[in-house]
Amino acid sequence: MESSLSQIAAVMLDIKNQDEWFYKTKSSLLKVVSPNELYYYSELYFPFPMSNRDFIEHLVLSQEKVSRVLTMTVENLPDYIPVKKGIVRILHSDCKWSITPLSKKEVLVEFTLFADPAGSIPVWLINAMSYYAPLETFKKLKVQLLKPEYQNVSFTFIENY
Repeated sequence: MESSLSQIAAVMLDIKNQDEWFYKTKSSLLKVVSPNELYYYSELYFPFPMSNRDFIEHLVLSQEKVSRVLTMTVENLPDYIPVKKGIVRILHSDCKWSITPLSKKEVLVEFTLFADPAGSIPVWLINAMSYYAPLETFKKLKVQLLKPEYQNVSFTFIENY
């Protein structure tokens, strides 16, 4: 992707606008611990007649000093807030983003996710979402990175290429 490390970090940490690029989610910030650590809530939209899913995440963004690779770990905390009526809580998930700088304005983004959506969902829907959701997320992420608010940003905890 065309992006600096700080630019992509700014998008990742901007939870209030995550629904603009992350596939079928609506997110809200719960708590900021530091500039690179926070807690947030997300609701995933599922087609009728299935119930939406939700999850609470602890996000930590760190940088490896020598390689300058950014790693964003996202830990699922299903008991952080009470379950909402009519929404199925995702109890098990594991997510990691790895952003490797290739040049000043180009990064390689790797995204791995395991999530048990809980409840009864047809296998064909899970398979379709497993393919389509990451594709759409990355397409929208590229567009999000072009927005003015993510240009010329910097963080004290990130050393750019």
